[in-house]
Amino acid sequence: MKPGTKIIDQVRRNFVAIVSLVVAVTSLGYNTWRNESSEFNRNQRLISIEVLRNLGELQQVVYHRHWGMDAEDAGNPLTGWAIVLTIDDLASILQVPVPESASALRDAWQQHSDMLGEKDKAEKTIIEAIDTVRSDVHALLSDLD
Repeated sequence: MKPGTKIIDQVRRNFVAIVSLVVAVTSLGYNTWRNESSEFNRNQRLISIEVLRNLGELQQVVYHRHWGMDAEDAGNPLTGWAIVLTIDDLASILQVPVPESASALRDAWQQHSDMLGEKDKAEKTIIEAIDTVRSDVHALLSDLD
């Protein structure tokens, strides 16, 4: 700095550069935040849709097992277990309350799946748990930006 040059004079001479720097840093910060927010919402939507698809498949297994008395093919309890565990794994990535309702579905399946076809209470309990997860996923989707 030259002798006699004041800081205020430096700011006046470089005012446009300083404003440009502030705008650039602010824009970069906002853009980064927006990209992260969009990525989060995109991931939540994708996983939610996959959970809904798996819920539909599980509901078919329950109906085939309970009403169709088909434990071999479409109502195979092992297929149901695979779907329930997939739902539980996917739901763990989603926002609350979906992980809790998916765990409740897993518990309902564990306690009642072997009684499907014998007791209507088993079918009702599992379908209610499926409906709870489904409504929680729908609520999560409607709350996303």
